[in-house]
Amino acid sequence: MKLFERKHRSLSIMIGLVLLTMLFAACGSANTGSSSTTTSTTGGKGCMKIGVLLPENATSARWDSQDRPLLQKDIPQVLSGATVDYTNAQGNADLQQTQAQADLTKGDCILVVAPSDSIKAAAIVSAAKVKGVPVISYDRLTYSNDLNYYVSFDNTKVGQLQGQYVADHYQSFVSSNGTKNTVMIDGSQTDNNALLFAKGAHSALDPLFNSGALKKVFEKYTPDWNNATAQTEMQAALTANQNKVAISYVANDGMANNVIAALKAVKLNGKVLVTGQDATVAGIHNILTGDQSMTVYKAISKEAMATAQLVAAISNGTGTSSLVNGQTTIPQNGGANIPSVLETPVAVDKTNIKSTVVADGFVTVQAICAGLPSGTDGVCP
Repeated sequence: MKLFERKHRSLSIMIGLVLLTMLFAACGSANTGSSSTTTSTTGGKGCMKIGVLLPENATSARWDSQDRPLLQKDIPQVLSGATVDYTNAQGNADLQQTQAQADLTKGDCILVVAPSDSIKAAAIVSAAKVKGVPVISYDRLTYSNDLNYYVSFDNTKVGQLQGQYVADHYQSFVSSNGTKNTVMIDGSQTDNNALLFAKGAHSALDPLFNSGALKKVFEKYTPDWNNATAQTEMQAALTANQNKVAISYVANDGMANNVIAALKAVKLNGKVLVTGQDATVAGIHNILTGDQSMTVYKAISKEAMATAQLVAAISNGTGTSSLVNGQTTIPQNGGANIPSVLETPVAVDKTNIKSTVVADGFVTVQAICAGLPSGTDGVCP
């Protein structure tokens, strides 16, 4: 009897241990499951629903005329069966966060975000991370150490091209205007690209300012890249300097067009060196009329295709090392290095319009030559 009782107790203990082990295993499984509902680590593998969030339309025609159709075409082309949810923040960073949350709620599992505000858009990356959704920052850098990838151009190089053009051509404008006065109309300070453009431009212009070859009399960042604000800034610079200006560094074509309007009002258009960026139809047209000196061509088709290829690699679970060609350091919060694809920008003036933007089909001759005499700069038929 005692032997039976000992065996019974031993069996009871063993059963108890098994049940206890199963209970802990169940608890562990439940905790893992609970965690995965809020912090899924799918990482975008198998994803076929892509959210594309662009920043605005008002200050540059590129976003709706170039980036949107290219991304909507390239992503499904490279990742067969993928769908694209497109939204535009219309310059409103808070609206962009709402749009991103809506995309995540709908089940978009990779986000491509050109931030309206580089700092505020970090909240989008945080919300995406909670759901295990990778974020590709497109064209403009999002200030988040959790960002997965960045696709853009070498934006410091963009500014260097603008500044170097001034350095190579300023002397004739200084001579004809009888002044060394230089105005700088920078982009939006909440856009990391604008900071890089200014940095690049200053690398070429500061030696001229320091030597006295040029004199910087005005420089401002322009909130939200607002074209009308750029015109007001140029008017203020002209008034403060009795209309004596030889150089106007302007960060993009949209603002340059309004700067030119301010110069026209005092009959200085065509007499002041004006820079730009984006190679827009209006910008190239202004170069052909002689009112703008140069722009910077960024082959958006390459940027969009690089983004589509990254999306496809993430979804397919294949490596991205062959696609990435550099790293970009987040300029705050510890400065994580983000794997990046950085395309090369090209300076464009009247000497190479045909061999760059026209040859690539980026703009049409008909559009840029509208209203211009036949034979203008060897471009217009």
